[in-house]
Amino acid sequence: MFKDSTTGLDSVLKKTEPEDIDLYLKTHAESLADQERPFAAYMRQIFREKGITQQDIFRKADIPEQYGYRLIGQTKKTLRRDYILRFCFAGRFTLKETQRALKLYGMSELYSRVPRDAVLMIAFNQNMSDIDSVNQLLRDHDMELLAACVHTE
Repeated sequence: MFKDSTTGLDSVLKKTEPEDIDLYLKTHAESLADQERPFAAYMRQIFREKGITQQDIFRKADIPEQYGYRLIGQTKKTLRRDYILRFCFAGRFTLKETQRALKLYGMSELYSRVPRDAVLMIAFNQNMSDIDSVNQLLRDHDMELLAACVHTE
């Protein structure tokens, strides 16, 4: 868990001069994300806060465990945004948490002007966590279902 809030860090950064960068990094080290794998650090933090194990996430997301560990640990990359969304739905992420996860993974955030994204945003706002229910909502509106994970690694 991070020591300082993002809002608090943002406030400090507004007053930080370039010559004080090293002091900022040292003072707030416990609150900074892992530079090498910020997505992994963020996901593990959220799972801890919610009291959810990674194994539960993989099962609910219907993603093979070994492949899931590699995706979350960022030792394996995917171009399928739906896989990250599956983790987020299975982990009962809020829309805000999901947007952050997508951004940290290097993917585009959900965008309200894209019809399928809008439906997914509604699903997050309604706290839907069951992948089948989310897919049914998409199916009801003739939209592409969340991509199934085909990897067996």
